[in-house]
Amino acid sequence: MLASEQITIAPHLVFGAISAGTPGTPLVLLLHGFAESMHCWRAQVTALGDMGYRAVAPSQRGYSPGARPDPREFSHYLIDRLMEDAMAIVAAAGYGEARFHLVGHDWGGSIAWGIADRHHERLASLTILSRPHPNAFNRALANDSEQTQRSKHHKAFLEPDAADIVLANDAKWLRERLSANGVPSDAIAMHLAVLGNKDAMEAALAWYRARGAIRGPLGPIRVPTLYIWGDADDTVGRAAAEGTVDFIAAPYRFEVLPGVGHFAADQAPEQVCELLLEHLAAHPV
Repeated sequence: MLASEQITIAPHLVFGAISAGTPGTPLVLLLHGFAESMHCWRAQVTALGDMGYRAVAPSQRGYSPGARPDPREFSHYLIDRLMEDAMAIVAAAGYGEARFHLVGHDWGGSIAWGIADRHHERLASLTILSRPHPNAFNRALANDSEQTQRSKHHKAFLEPDAADIVLANDAKWLRERLSANGVPSDAIAMHLAVLGNKDAMEAALAWYRARGAIRGPLGPIRVPTLYIWGDADDTVGRAAAEGTVDFIAAPYRFEVLPGVGHFAADQAPEQVCELLLEHLAAHPV
Protein backbone atom coordinates (compact mmCIF):
# COMPACT_ATOMS: atom_id res chain seq x y z
CA MET A 1 0.00 0.00 0.00
CA LEU A 2 1.41 3.37 -1.04
CA ALA A 3 2.15 5.96 1.63
CA SER A 4 3.25 9.59 1.38
CA GLU A 5 5.98 10.91 3.63
CA GLN A 6 8.41 13.77 4.15
CA ILE A 7 12.13 13.05 4.41
CA THR A 8 14.33 15.74 5.96
CA ILE A 9 18.08 15.74 5.30
CA ALA A 10 18.72 19.39 6.29
CA PRO A 11 16.56 22.27 7.55
CA HIS A 12 16.13 23.59 4.00
CA LEU A 13 15.95 20.20 2.26
CA VAL A 14 12.69 18.35 2.93
CA PHE A 15 11.70 15.86 0.25
CA GLY A 16 8.26 14.48 -0.42
CA ALA A 17 8.25 10.77 -1.21
CA ILE A 18 6.00 7.82 -1.92
CA SER A 19 6.88 4.63 -0.12
CA ALA A 20 5.75 1.11 0.71
CA GLY A 21 6.99 -1.80 2.75
CA THR A 22 8.29 -2.26 6.28
CA PRO A 23 11.22 -0.13 7.50
CA GLY A 24 14.27 -2.30 8.07
CA THR A 25 13.60 -4.65 5.18
CA PRO A 26 15.94 -4.33 2.15
CA LEU A 27 15.78 -0.80 0.78
CA VAL A 28 15.06 0.07 -2.85
CA LEU A 29 15.59 3.74 -3.72
CA LEU A 30 13.89 4.85 -6.96
CA LEU A 31 14.92 8.11 -8.66
CA HIS A 32 12.68 9.76 -11.26
CA GLY A 33 13.70 11.76 -14.32
CA PHE A 34 12.36 14.61 -16.45
CA ALA A 35 9.66 15.45 -17.43
CA GLU A 36 7.92 13.38 -14.81
CA SER A 37 7.78 12.99 -11.03
CA MET A 38 8.10 10.46 -8.23
CA HIS A 39 4.64 9.20 -9.25
CA CYS A 40 6.15 7.37 -12.24
CA TRP A 41 7.20 4.69 -9.72
CA ARG A 42 3.85 4.09 -8.02
CA ALA A 43 3.36 0.62 -9.56
CA GLN A 44 6.94 -0.42 -8.80
CA VAL A 45 6.87 0.93 -5.24
CA THR A 46 3.64 -0.98 -4.57
CA ALA A 47 5.01 -4.22 -6.05
CA LEU A 48 8.27 -3.92 -4.12
CA GLY A 49 6.44 -3.35 -0.84
CA ASP A 50 4.28 -6.39 -1.50
CA MET A 51 7.38 -8.52 -2.08
CA GLY A 52 9.06 -7.64 1.21
CA TYR A 53 11.17 -4.63 0.28
CA ARG A 54 11.18 -1.12 1.70
CA ALA A 55 10.66 1.06 -1.41
CA VAL A 56 11.18 4.83 -1.35
CA ALA A 57 10.71 7.12 -4.37
CA PRO A 58 11.53 10.74 -3.48
CA SER A 59 10.46 13.88 -5.25
CA GLN A 60 13.94 15.17 -5.92
CA ARG A 61 15.71 18.51 -5.54
CA GLY A 62 13.69 21.27 -7.18
CA TYR A 63 10.66 19.04 -7.64
CA SER A 64 9.89 19.06 -3.89
CA PRO A 65 8.79 22.55 -2.74
CA GLY A 66 10.66 21.94 0.53
CA ALA A 67 13.90 21.17 -1.31
CA ARG A 68 14.07 23.90 -3.93
CA PRO A 69 17.17 26.10 -3.66
CA ASP A 70 17.26 29.15 -5.94
CA PRO A 71 17.46 27.71 -9.49
CA ARG A 72 19.19 30.86 -10.72
CA GLU A 73 22.26 29.64 -8.84
CA PHE A 74 23.14 26.56 -10.88
CA SER A 75 25.64 25.27 -8.32
CA HIS A 76 22.67 24.14 -6.20
CA TYR A 77 21.79 21.66 -8.95
CA LEU A 78 25.14 20.13 -9.84
CA ILE A 79 24.99 16.36 -10.18
CA ASP A 80 27.19 16.02 -7.09
CA ARG A 81 24.45 17.76 -5.07
CA LEU A 82 21.83 15.42 -6.56
CA MET A 83 23.89 12.35 -5.68
CA GLU A 84 24.47 13.67 -2.17
CA ASP A 85 20.71 14.11 -1.77
CA ALA A 86 20.09 10.49 -2.72
CA MET A 87 22.66 9.14 -0.27
CA ALA A 88 21.37 11.42 2.49
CA ILE A 89 17.81 10.23 1.85
CA VAL A 90 19.03 6.63 2.29
CA ALA A 91 20.56 7.59 5.64
CA ALA A 92 17.49 9.55 6.74
CA ALA A 93 15.32 6.54 5.88
CA GLY A 94 17.26 4.60 8.51
CA TYR A 95 19.77 2.70 6.36
CA GLY A 96 22.99 4.44 7.47
CA GLU A 97 25.86 2.56 5.83
CA ALA A 98 23.73 -0.45 4.80
CA ARG A 99 23.74 -1.75 1.25
CA PHE A 100 20.65 -1.07 -0.86
CA HIS A 101 19.18 -1.45 -4.33
CA LEU A 102 19.16 1.60 -6.62
CA VAL A 103 16.78 2.29 -9.53
CA GLY A 104 16.84 5.32 -11.82
CA HIS A 105 15.08 6.57 -14.92
CA ASP A 106 16.31 9.30 -17.29
CA TRP A 107 17.96 11.99 -15.11
CA GLY A 108 17.45 9.67 -12.14
CA GLY A 109 19.42 7.15 -14.18
CA SER A 110 22.26 9.64 -14.60
CA ILE A 111 22.36 10.10 -10.83
CA ALA A 112 22.22 6.33 -10.32
CA TRP A 113 25.13 5.71 -12.73
CA GLY A 114 27.15 8.30 -10.79
CA ILE A 115 26.36 6.71 -7.43
CA ALA A 116 27.27 3.28 -8.78
CA ASP A 117 30.61 4.68 -9.94
CA ARG A 118 31.35 6.50 -6.67
CA HIS A 119 29.70 4.24 -4.06
CA HIS A 120 29.66 0.79 -5.65
CA GLU A 121 30.29 -0.91 -2.32
CA ARG A 122 26.93 0.42 -1.05
CA LEU A 123 24.84 -1.08 -3.85
CA ALA A 124 23.49 -4.61 -4.03
CA SER A 125 22.10 -3.93 -7.50
CA LEU A 126 21.56 -1.19 -10.07
CA THR A 127 18.55 -0.89 -12.38
CA ILE A 128 18.45 1.77 -15.08
CA LEU A 129 15.55 2.72 -17.34
CA SER A 130 16.21 4.54 -20.63
CA ARG A 131 19.45 6.34 -19.67
CA PRO A 132 22.60 4.74 -21.16
CA HIS A 133 25.92 4.73 -19.35
CA PRO A 134 27.27 8.28 -19.80
CA ASN A 135 30.31 7.05 -21.75
CA ALA A 136 28.06 5.18 -24.18
CA PHE A 137 25.84 8.25 -24.49
CA ASN A 138 28.82 10.55 -25.16
CA ARG A 139 30.18 8.12 -27.77
CA ALA A 140 26.83 7.96 -29.53
CA LEU A 141 26.51 11.75 -29.52
CA ALA A 142 29.94 12.02 -31.11
CA ASN A 143 29.49 9.29 -33.75
CA ASP A 144 25.76 8.81 -34.36
CA SER A 145 23.87 11.63 -36.07
CA GLU A 146 20.58 10.00 -35.10
CA GLN A 147 21.43 10.33 -31.40
CA THR A 148 22.41 13.96 -31.89
CA GLN A 149 18.96 14.62 -33.35
CA ARG A 150 17.22 12.72 -30.54
CA SER A 151 19.04 14.78 -27.91
CA LYS A 152 18.60 18.24 -29.40
CA HIS A 153 16.02 19.17 -26.75
CA HIS A 154 18.78 19.05 -24.11
CA LYS A 155 20.37 22.18 -25.57
CA ALA A 156 16.96 23.82 -25.94
CA PHE A 157 16.46 23.40 -22.19
CA LEU A 158 19.48 25.65 -21.60
CA GLU A 159 17.68 28.66 -23.10
CA PRO A 160 16.40 31.24 -20.57
CA ASP A 161 12.80 31.01 -21.83
CA ALA A 162 12.66 27.19 -21.82
CA ALA A 163 10.27 26.96 -18.85
CA ASP A 164 7.79 29.34 -20.47
CA ILE A 165 7.88 27.36 -23.71
CA VAL A 166 7.37 24.00 -21.97
CA LEU A 167 4.48 25.36 -19.88
CA ALA A 168 2.78 27.41 -22.61
CA ASN A 169 -0.83 26.61 -23.55
CA ASP A 170 -1.51 24.56 -20.42
CA ALA A 171 1.79 22.70 -20.73
CA LYS A 172 0.92 21.57 -24.26
CA TRP A 173 4.49 20.48 -25.09
CA LEU A 174 4.77 18.42 -21.94
CA ARG A 175 1.35 16.83 -22.32
CA GLU A 176 2.00 15.90 -25.93
CA ARG A 177 5.45 14.48 -25.21
CA LEU A 178 4.20 12.26 -22.39
CA SER A 179 1.13 11.16 -24.33
CA ALA A 180 3.19 10.31 -27.43
CA ASN A 181 5.30 8.02 -25.24
CA GLY A 182 2.28 6.08 -24.03
CA VAL A 183 2.01 7.65 -20.58
CA PRO A 184 -1.59 7.23 -19.32
CA SER A 185 -3.67 10.35 -18.78
CA ASP A 186 -3.91 9.84 -15.01
CA ALA A 187 -0.12 9.66 -14.76
CA ILE A 188 0.24 12.81 -16.87
CA ALA A 189 -2.06 14.61 -14.44
CA MET A 190 0.08 13.46 -11.48
CA HIS A 191 3.29 14.65 -13.13
CA LEU A 192 1.76 18.01 -14.04
CA ALA A 193 0.59 18.47 -10.46
CA VAL A 194 4.30 18.50 -9.58
CA LEU A 195 5.90 20.13 -12.63
CA GLY A 196 3.14 22.22 -14.14
CA ASN A 197 4.14 25.48 -12.45
CA LYS A 198 6.93 27.95 -13.17
CA ASP A 199 8.86 27.48 -9.90
CA ALA A 200 9.10 23.71 -10.23
CA MET A 201 9.87 23.81 -13.95
CA GLU A 202 12.69 26.34 -13.52
CA ALA A 203 14.19 24.14 -10.81
CA ALA A 204 13.85 21.00 -12.94
CA LEU A 205 15.53 22.72 -15.89
CA ALA A 206 18.32 23.90 -13.58
CA TRP A 207 19.54 20.28 -13.61
CA TYR A 208 20.29 20.68 -17.34
CA ARG A 209 21.74 24.15 -16.94
CA ALA A 210 24.06 23.03 -14.15
CA ARG A 211 25.38 20.18 -16.27
CA GLY A 212 25.50 21.94 -19.64
CA ALA A 213 25.49 19.82 -22.78
CA ILE A 214 28.16 17.28 -21.80
CA ARG A 215 27.85 14.29 -19.47
CA GLY A 216 30.89 13.65 -17.29
CA PRO A 217 32.63 10.34 -18.11
CA LEU A 218 32.56 7.55 -15.53
CA GLY A 219 34.57 4.44 -14.95
CA PRO A 220 33.31 0.89 -15.54
CA ILE A 221 30.36 -0.03 -13.33
CA ARG A 222 31.14 -2.74 -10.77
CA VAL A 223 27.55 -3.33 -9.61
CA PRO A 224 25.17 -6.01 -10.99
CA THR A 225 23.19 -4.00 -13.53
CA LEU A 226 19.86 -4.30 -15.31
CA TYR A 227 19.34 -1.86 -18.16
CA ILE A 228 15.80 -1.55 -19.57
CA TRP A 229 15.31 0.26 -22.88
CA GLY A 230 12.17 0.65 -24.97
CA ASP A 231 12.92 0.45 -28.69
CA ALA A 232 10.41 3.27 -29.32
CA ASP A 233 12.35 5.65 -27.05
CA ASP A 234 12.45 8.98 -28.86
CA THR A 235 15.46 10.29 -26.92
CA VAL A 236 17.81 7.29 -26.72
CA GLY A 237 18.81 5.41 -29.87
CA ARG A 238 20.00 1.85 -30.28
CA ALA A 239 23.71 2.74 -30.55
CA ALA A 240 23.78 4.35 -27.09
CA ALA A 241 21.60 1.66 -25.54
CA GLU A 242 23.48 -1.31 -26.96
CA GLY A 243 26.83 0.37 -26.31
CA THR A 244 26.25 0.47 -22.55
CA VAL A 245 27.57 -3.09 -22.20
CA ASP A 246 31.08 -1.82 -22.96
CA PHE A 247 31.16 0.05 -19.66
CA ILE A 248 29.89 -2.63 -17.25
CA ALA A 249 32.38 -4.75 -15.29
CA ALA A 250 29.79 -6.81 -13.38
CA PRO A 251 26.86 -9.14 -14.17
CA TYR A 252 24.80 -7.32 -16.79
CA ARG A 253 21.32 -7.81 -18.25
CA PHE A 254 20.02 -5.72 -21.14
CA GLU A 255 16.27 -5.92 -21.74
CA VAL A 256 14.58 -4.36 -24.78
CA LEU A 257 10.85 -3.63 -24.50
CA PRO A 258 9.37 -3.69 -28.03
CA GLY A 259 7.15 -0.73 -28.83
CA VAL A 260 7.78 0.97 -25.48
CA GLY A 261 8.85 4.62 -25.35
CA HIS A 262 11.00 6.68 -23.03
CA PHE A 263 8.74 6.46 -19.94
CA ALA A 264 8.67 2.68 -19.50
CA ALA A 265 7.68 2.63 -15.82
CA ASP A 266 4.45 4.45 -16.69
CA GLN A 267 3.81 2.84 -20.07
CA ALA A 268 4.68 -0.79 -19.25
CA PRO A 269 4.52 -1.04 -15.44
CA GLU A 270 3.92 -4.79 -15.26
CA GLN A 271 6.92 -5.58 -17.47
CA VAL A 272 9.16 -3.24 -15.53
CA CYS A 273 7.99 -4.68 -12.19
CA GLU A 274 8.67 -8.23 -13.33
CA LEU A 275 12.17 -7.46 -14.58
CA LEU A 276 13.02 -5.39 -11.52
CA LEU A 277 11.89 -8.03 -9.04
CA GLU A 278 13.83 -10.74 -10.89
CA HIS A 279 16.98 -8.62 -10.82
CA LEU A 280 16.69 -7.80 -7.11
CA ALA A 281 16.05 -11.44 -6.21
CA ALA A 282 19.18 -12.48 -8.15
CA HIS A 283 21.32 -9.96 -6.25
CA PRO A 284 20.13 -9.78 -2.64
CA VAL A 285 21.47 -7.28 -0.12
